[in-house]
Amino acid sequence: MLYESPDTLHWYALYTKSRHEKKVDLQLREKGIESYLPLRGVWRQWSDRRKLVEEPLFRCYVFVHTNEKQRVRALQTYGAVRFVSFNGRPAIVRDEEIETIKRILREFPEAEACEPFSVGDLVEIVRGPLTGIMGRLEEIRGSRRLVVTIDSIHQGVRFEIDRLDVRLLQKASTQTSRQYDRYRFNP
Repeated sequence: MLYESPDTLHWYALYTKSRHEKKVDLQLREKGIESYLPLRGVWRQWSDRRKLVEEPLFRCYVFVHTNEKQRVRALQTYGAVRFVSFNGRPAIVRDEEIETIKRILREFPEAEACEPFSVGDLVEIVRGPLTGIMGRLEEIRGSRRLVVTIDSIHQGVRFEIDRLDVRLLQKASTQTSRQYDRYRFNP
């Protein structure tokens, strides 16, 4: 393993509070820390007009180009929560991956991020009136809709939901029935 100076710059993914991505990005720039917030164009409809607005491609993430010393300063930004880490070390995002994201957004400004769902995955609803409910992904309908089954008393409730309202809890290939039991509703 080669020694790297603590001054070496790398891209890191900084996890932010919900809906704080733009604020965190602005504050990082004001501190002189290079950051990248991938934004995508989304058409929004109001009662009197339709408008193209920019929203973060990845909710709750801002990429920070910094060294080990400056990472702490970035984390001290209002709205910043933590760096994405694996085995206790902040995950490094390769320069090529940042460039790929930039290239995709240049060509497809309305691109959207999505979790790689598979049938059988354990998921949690994160938006709407069913927020907090966990269930098993039963079917993928097109690019935007999912069918989720909630099995709380050995009787399933099956419904369709927008994929943006769901987050992955656990991939199907690593689940055991015992792990699923701890997410079940117990009346």
